Amino acid sequence: MSKARIATKRDPNAIVRYFRETGAELRRVNWPTRREAANMTVIVLVSVGVTSAILGLLDFLFSRFFAFIISLG
Repeated sequence: MSKARIATKRDPNAIVRYFRETGAELRRVNWPTRREAANMTVIVLVSVGVTSAILGLLDFLFSRFFAFIISLG
């Protein structure tokens, strides 16, 4: 084989290979349907809301508790 033919057969650089492999991997992903995505979004929003309410309540209770303790001293 000639040198010119060998030079054209070498692998693409790492950046090009990364983007090709990423594109190939994204084509194999099992994407959720619109309904599944909407349901998961609702679940996440409800979970965040409940967690925020619990943490807000705990913050309020602890601040009252420590304010009470400080007022004793």
